[in-house]
This record gives sequence, C-alpha cells and structure tokens, in this order.
Amino acid sequence: MSVKPYISFEQAQAAMKAIIEEATKPGGMPVAISKVDDAGNMVAYAQMDNIRLYARRHAFRKAYTSAIMGMDSGPHGEQLKQRGRTVSDYGDPNLTPGVGGVVVRSQDGIIMGGIGVGGYLERDEDLAKIGLKAMGV
Repeated sequence: MSVKPYISFEQAQAAMKAIIEEATKPGGMPVAISKVDDAGNMVAYAQMDNIRLYARRHAFRKAYTSAIMGMDSGPHGEQLKQRGRTVSDYGDPNLTPGVGGVVVRSQDGIIMGGIGVGGYLERDEDLAKIGLKAMGV
C-alpha cells in the first residue's frame, strides 16, 4: 500500500513560526499565512494584528493556487499573462495571479499543498519560501 505524503502538524507549525519571526523583525509588516493540502483545503492559518481583509483572503488564495496549479502563484500569474489569459478563465474564484504562494512538494516531487502569505507585498514570496524551508521538504 502506498502512503501519500502530506503536510504534518509539525511542518505547518515550523513554517508558521519561521514566517512570523521574519515578518516581526524591525521594519516588518503584519501578514496573514495560509497553508493548504494538495486539494486546496486549509491545513493551518495565522494572522498578525491589524491585517487587512484583502491580505487575509489572498494568503489563502495564493496557497490554494500554488497547490492546485502545481506551481508558485506569481510565476503562474505571469504564465497566464504571457498567454493572454487570466485566472477567471478557469472559473475558480479562489485562484489568484498574485505573488506570494509557493507549492509544497515532497522530496519525491509529489505535491503536498501550498503556502500563501499576504499583507507584505514586497516580501510575500520570500516569506512563503522561508516557511517552505522551515518545513524541511
């Protein structure tokens, strides 16, 4: 029987901790952080104080897009733009072309889910990648 890799509680918590530590350094901004499984279902979520609704929604959408499309949300958005398409062409309101979502893959390359960060536009993608590294995958 095969065992499908998944984002464990420990991995989700390690990613959250790493992202929050980085975002709260001097000069940082409040962020929302979302993690989803390979089907786009929420695994973990956290938000800092004073985060706007838009950032909260997009943290989820960035994680969801990365997991469902199998690629980071920013490059996926750029790919759509180059093809003259938009995320609305897919008919899924949870997809976004926004930068800040990264796909989580097992060491064997199997999609386990996605991490999305919203609220700190200049650093959303960097923060998501810090979380990915902390997961140890």
